[in-house]
Amino acid sequence: MASYTARVELHSATAADYETLHAAMQNRGYLRTIVGGDGRTYWLPTGTYDAPSATVDLTKARDIAAEAAQQTGKTFEVFVVERGGAAWLGMKQKTS
Repeated sequence: MASYTARVELHSATAADYETLHAAMQNRGYLRTIVGGDGRTYWLPTGTYDAPSATVDLTKARDIAAEAAQQTGKTFEVFVVERGGAAWLGMKQKTS
């Protein structure tokens, strides 16, 4: 299994477009949260998603994110990285 982080930017998008994207990404196994080494769950920045236990290769992970972005009807950019670790600062902890 692999872990991926995806960044999707929608062009000329509204908040509603991002809600559509969030749902489409979730349906494909991408989460809007990430679990830290402290065991706490944190919200990722808008348009950033985590796939912590994917069973596809990097190219397919990118294609899955692109399929989700296409559901918004907006033009977009997609960047997916296979990660072996992550570090962050200032993200809000998910409390519920």
